[in-house]
Amino acid sequence: MANSAPVKPANTTAFLVQAAISFLVSAVSVAAGIVYLPVNGWVRAFLAIGLLYVITSTFTLAKCVRDKQEGLALSSRVDQARLDKLLAEHDVFATPKL
Repeated sequence: MANSAPVKPANTTAFLVQAAISFLVSAVSVAAGIVYLPVNGWVRAFLAIGLLYVITSTFTLAKCVRDKQEGLALSSRVDQARLDKLLAEHDVFATPKL
């Protein structure tokens, strides 16, 4: 039985560029909205800190989701290797001992 490696999904360069541009546009537009908001400096500072908190927690959440997905893929590969070993060791033509 041929051991085929699972296909690793890869993002295209266009997708990565689109994601980076989307992130930059959203962060810059919210930051510009905070700068031009007709309120005093303390409110702007509070909103800016809130924006930074949302951005950093988004990166943390994305990392956690990625790590969980990679862990599931690793577990799946280990289970697949065990199954491949059992199938390779099994002799279909052997007569069962009674």
